[in-house]
Amino acid sequence: MKKALIALYIAGLGIGPLNVAFAQDLSTQKVPLDPGVRTGKLKNGITYYIRKNAEPKNRAELRLAVKAGSVLETDAQQGLAHFMEHMNFNGTTNFPKNELVNFLQKTGVRFGADLNAYTGFDETVYMLPIPTDSAGLLDKGLQVLEDWAHGALLDPSEIEKERGVVLEESRMGRGAQQRMRDKFLKVILNNSRYAERLPIGKDSILKSFKPETIKAFYQDWYRPDLMAVIAVGDFDVDKVEATIKQKFSSIPVPVNAKKRTKYAIPLDGSTKVAIVTDSEYPQNLIQLIYKQPNSKTKSLKDVRDNFGQGLYNAMMSQRMQELTQKANPPFLYGDSQYGDFLGDLDSYTSIALAKDAASMKTALTVLLEENVRVQKFGFTQPELDRAKKDFYTAIEQYYKERDKTKSAEHVQEYLDHFLHEKPYMGAEMYFEFVKKHLDGVSLAEINALAKKYITDKNRAVVVMGPEKNKDELPKEAEIRKLLAEAGKDVTAYVDDVVDAPLLPDEPKPGKVTSEKTLEKLGVTELTLSNGVKVLLKPTDFKNDEILIKATGKGGYSLFADERETGIFTSYLIQSGGVGPYSQTQLQKFLAGKTASAGPYVSELTEGIGGSTSPKDLETTLQLIYAYFTAPRKDADVVTGILANQKAYLENMQKTLTPEKVYSDSLNAVLTSNNPKRRPLKPESIDKVSLDHAVEMYKDRFSDASDFVFTFVGAFKPEEIKPLLEKYIGGLPSTDRDDTFKHPNIFPPKGTIDKTIYKGLEPKSRVTLISSGEYEYSPENNIQIEALQEVLQIKLIEALREEESGVYGVSVSESTDKFPSGHYRFSIGFGCAPENVDKLVKRAREEVSKVKQNGADPKDIEKFVAETQRKTETALKTNNFWLDYLDDNTFLGDDLDEIFLQEKLLKSITVASTKAAAEKYFSDNNFIKVVLMPEKK
Repeated sequence: MKKALIALYIAGLGIGPLNVAFAQDLSTQKVPLDPGVRTGKLKNGITYYIRKNAEPKNRAELRLAVKAGSVLETDAQQGLAHFMEHMNFNGTTNFPKNELVNFLQKTGVRFGADLNAYTGFDETVYMLPIPTDSAGLLDKGLQVLEDWAHGALLDPSEIEKERGVVLEESRMGRGAQQRMRDKFLKVILNNSRYAERLPIGKDSILKSFKPETIKAFYQDWYRPDLMAVIAVGDFDVDKVEATIKQKFSSIPVPVNAKKRTKYAIPLDGSTKVAIVTDSEYPQNLIQLIYKQPNSKTKSLKDVRDNFGQGLYNAMMSQRMQELTQKANPPFLYGDSQYGDFLGDLDSYTSIALAKDAASMKTALTVLLEENVRVQKFGFTQPELDRAKKDFYTAIEQYYKERDKTKSAEHVQEYLDHFLHEKPYMGAEMYFEFVKKHLDGVSLAEINALAKKYITDKNRAVVVMGPEKNKDELPKEAEIRKLLAEAGKDVTAYVDDVVDAPLLPDEPKPGKVTSEKTLEKLGVTELTLSNGVKVLLKPTDFKNDEILIKATGKGGYSLFADERETGIFTSYLIQSGGVGPYSQTQLQKFLAGKTASAGPYVSELTEGIGGSTSPKDLETTLQLIYAYFTAPRKDADVVTGILANQKAYLENMQKTLTPEKVYSDSLNAVLTSNNPKRRPLKPESIDKVSLDHAVEMYKDRFSDASDFVFTFVGAFKPEEIKPLLEKYIGGLPSTDRDDTFKHPNIFPPKGTIDKTIYKGLEPKSRVTLISSGEYEYSPENNIQIEALQEVLQIKLIEALREEESGVYGVSVSESTDKFPSGHYRFSIGFGCAPENVDKLVKRAREEVSKVKQNGADPKDIEKFVAETQRKTETALKTNNFWLDYLDDNTFLGDDLDEIFLQEKLLKSITVASTKAAAEKYFSDNNFIKVVLMPEKK
């Protein structure tokens, strides 16, 4: 919820002095922009934004934004805005053919993961993260942006090759969701141009357009007055500005430039109803959309008014969430939010996922009632007070982290400014503004928004469900009647709040019995008197963040025939709340605090995860202590949860989608249909016992002595020791010797070839698996990782660039240490059914080449560069260290292993990749599973 608040409110998080006086008449004052950003406009019309930011160090985030998307296409160009985005990676003035991707991979930039782009209705954005610690790389990155802006070669032969790739992207997007969207989009978009210009376009045009047609789009719309260059990173701002001026000023302004029409979605005041069904859609979904003219943030009054919007959203979300936590929830999921819609519109949208078709009417009724409840009675003052606390805390934390904000976050702010006219104030000015004006937002002001948001004008209701249940869905006349009569008997909201200490009794503190320093890691290891081990790694990566993870061995593997209960145990326990608080009461108790923690029980482990700020560390530790010692059991809430889960699974079983059938079939093959790995079915829920879940949970959390707690973040070990002794040292301990019972389920040996026939669309999916026994070690692990990456590179080149047969290829690897070493490689892609055999053959040929010759040295160079760059960045994040310390401790691996990476990377050679491929890819141990459309 806090992240949502931030996203809605923060106009910018840059650093800048508070250099504006906030007068009372805010409507006359423009929003001040963060002075830490250097902006300008070249004579040819290109806008630029430049900011120095050292998070992450030695990196920059570059963007080219173009105010041109699919809405500008002519009838003959449908899909070519997106096709143009593809072509900018297939040959430019300074990077012909595939040299752009090749060059960037050698610098450690990964295609798809780092280097990427997207095309929307109104814009196209190119994304390029680039290292800045090697001479000339930043200049090369800006050269790439210049090439994208006006140097695309659009070679006819490259266009022909790319047709197949884009058509495969289109193919992969087909299915029930797409078919239903195509039916209701024109209804909710009032037959506007947006409904006719989906970015993927039309296959008929993608197959047959002439090169001149896409060149015309490029020449018309990729022009200086519609472009912005954004650079944020660890660099010299003066030098970057000079480079931008030097490279981009020469881009010519077109003569007689086409007018850039701003298309609108007309509002005619009517209520639209769309009821759409599909034979492959398993769920029952309702969307209630109230369309509104877009509200621009131009003055400081608008900034303040946005407080109300976000506070409203937060309180409404809380109410909707509470409905799903009741004994008989009206839907599986529900929410209501005001925000951006499309084009020139905003919308207030209520959404519900119903249990089944018969419950759709109930779900819609409750959505409408909750909206009317707010209209009639408004929110309560305690609700608003809590929402303000949460909002203030979130903004305060962003202010505290202002010098740790990632460059990518800043970039998004400037994109929003250029594309959507959203201001960026900077963290310092915005926080000062919040401190000055948040308290003044009144309850009456918020409650008035309900009457603005929820009207009987410009509404749309979309009902989506399975074709076979079409007759059970509400009819249009019923829906219109519900809209007209909604909420007649609705009563005011009752705020269920408890005022009690989280821990009624103080824990009996333990003591630190031993302490040692792992100097190389910067970690302090404590052992407490109850046997708990604690790893402390203080960092300065964030100013206001502490991450916590605790892991113990055992999980539900120790409970025979309790898999179903085990899977749901932590979910059911958390749903009951903790100590004196129910789940909803606990959320209210924690309002305004940066304190979160929750337990989990998995097959092999149990534990706690949490995050907090230094000031709320004690509250978080109290919460952890309470989850160990005072879990709550709420049978009524659990009954509702399990009923919802069963209904969801029944929907999935009644309407088996191609994806579900394929996933389940693949799982059955890879696990030899072992009962411990079978997907959950409706009857599985009948085996879940709350009483057994409570017994299992209490057993797993009755002894903390085998737990290892890891703390990473903004703290000093000596200062937090007393809290650790009190709350972690005070946890119960029986000093038992625990471990897990590994099920030892791995892919079978031998050769398996299975084809599943399911689905209406002409599309297939392919998964190729190689697996076997493995000697787990850092030396072997790095060879496996290298083999995965070089195969990923080669298969993209072969299947996408050369064969034009796929949109993407995934190559993944996994290794297991327990109960004995095991590895698995998986190659997956989607394609046309008629191309399956050809592409499988080509994929296996590429694997065979590596087995025969080893990897291409250039691909090894790319893997090494990518790994080094990725690790450099990861080492400066709290999340990396939390997971690294926790994982290595659980596996019993050397905690100093991270320092071996440079040496291990040097061991990757052509010969080593050849040996690894020979060892890990055997024709005698190979599984192929293919999804084909249903035979007609």
